[in-house]
Amino acid sequence: MPRSGPGSVGRVGRRLGGIAIDWALAVGVSLAFFDYEEFATLLVFVVLQIVFIPTIGGSIGQRFVGLRTVALQGGWIGLWRPAVRTALLVLALPALVWDSDQRGFHDKVAGTVLIRS
Repeated sequence: MPRSGPGSVGRVGRRLGGIAIDWALAVGVSLAFFDYEEFATLLVFVVLQIVFIPTIGGSIGQRFVGLRTVALQGGWIGLWRPAVRTALLVLALPALVWDSDQRGFHDKVAGTVLIRS
């Protein structure tokens, strides 16, 4: 992968911006439909991740900040990768542990990489 520009691994600032947007959307939906129930907010966040990563190439927040989630070996990301990635993401700790390639543990386990589009 290139070191910078399109196709390079997404850096921390964009990742944090994307997840903040996704969480804000989940909170908004939770406020509108579930009177801000914490479990409902988490469930909405999970559904947004699992639905939008395989359909539009990333979550709404990721796409807004110029990132895409792709399968490391290429091709369609499928449904299981976003599900595994999101399950680990909601645990938070795997997302806070990175390797030298700037990939979070949740991405490594799912075989995905978050790249600049």
